Amino acid sequence: MISGQILSKSEDFIGSAARLAGALKIRRVMTGQAAVTGNLLNVAGPAVDSAVVRISNQGERTYCKHLLVRTSDGVSLAVYDTGPRSAEHTVVFLHGLCLNQTSWNPQITYLRRRYGRSVRIISYDHRGHGRSAAAPMNTYRIDQLADDLAQVLTALDVTGPLTLVGHSMGGMTALAYLGRPTAERPVEPHGLILVATAAGKLATRGLARLLATPAPAALVGLIEHTPQYALHALVGPMCATLSGWRGHGHSATLAAMILAALTTTPVATAVGFLPSLRAYNRYATLASIHARTMVISGGADPLTPPSHAADMTAAIRGAEHVHVPCAGHMLPQQVPHVINEAIRRTIAVPSSSDAIRPGRLGRAG
Repeated sequence: MISGQILSKSEDFIGSAARLAGALKIRRVMTGQAAVTGNLLNVAGPAVDSAVVRISNQGERTYCKHLLVRTSDGVSLAVYDTGPRSAEHTVVFLHGLCLNQTSWNPQITYLRRRYGRSVRIISYDHRGHGRSAAAPMNTYRIDQLADDLAQVLTALDVTGPLTLVGHSMGGMTALAYLGRPTAERPVEPHGLILVATAAGKLATRGLARLLATPAPAALVGLIEHTPQYALHALVGPMCATLSGWRGHGHSATLAAMILAALTTTPVATAVGFLPSLRAYNRYATLASIHARTMVISGGADPLTPPSHAADMTAAIRGAEHVHVPCAGHMLPQQVPHVINEAIRRTIAVPSSSDAIRPGRLGRAG
């Protein structure tokens, strides 16, 4: 099996997430101008069988390819790819643990409306998440996700300017990718946006201190020896509580997303990544990053407290820190305008007259 081979289309991408209203106060911390590398390492991708990939065309424009990319260890990843390969810039979205690519719907909608075919957008579900296939628990590691990212970039023949946008575990995946040897990075990112994430030391701060306890290893052992029906029974009461939630605005949206995560993400996936998160440390990578970097944190984030963002901003040359005091961990949904603005400033692509008009957009994907 060829590494990164594209197999077939996936199901349609779920519709856009509800927009959240209300502006929050934002504090920016500048540490200087970012240096952008001009060296791109482009590795020719494997052959693509166009007969098994459905492509939606509008005149000369190409939109909304839904496909599966098979990794070298045989795991099929559900990928959404919109925009031409000749686009001025490519943005790749990396979601967090127990989420899926639909968590980026507000940002995907924004980019399609503002830039049209000037920007290529790629998002996908990590192994064990969303519509991607499950994998052995011993492959649920951050370094394996970085390898998956490299294979997706190769399979989709991504070239030219690239920005990686990672939330939580997705940001850790981006840092792990940048920590790989140069020869194992098929594309060198021009831009990097790290959202509610960390470079390591997760077990020393916030609620993630639970990773330092024996609980993660015990849970992994439990999952490996517990029937699937029993695992569903464990999360059933929590799902019932969330499904009856009658909140409004941010709280209702977050409750809906957590419910979706619990009902669509296997317990084995959620637990399987815990040992890797505990051991994860990419502090040594930070000083070598040349991409223009923006780090975004929420003051009320219990999982990745703002001190993680401060560490990364201080260590990455020219990085900018955008802090939202009242926001929590789910920044792509809580403050989508902040993430959108960070992407706009990082990719530096003029707004396209070819952008999709709102009336023609329909679903984000």
